[in-house]
Amino acid sequence: MNDVDHAILAFESEFWLRPGSKERVIQERFGISPTRYYQRLNRLLDEPEALARQPVLVKRLLRMRDERSERRSAAPRG
Repeated sequence: MNDVDHAILAFESEFWLRPGSKERVIQERFGISPTRYYQRLNRLLDEPEALARQPVLVKRLLRMRDERSERRSAAPRG
């Protein structure tokens, strides 16, 4: 993990306390689109080092990712 990866995890752990648009803050702080940010975050969640450094955060985000995936797969296709 590099410095940006660490900053992304730190941002995810602190963001809930901050007012404003998360997408705007992502673009301002990291200089990338929210789509790229979430792609990178999802990759980080599968990194053993991320789990070792921030286990509570990573487990919570993995659980949320799994729940979203289950909802999408259970939704009727139209």
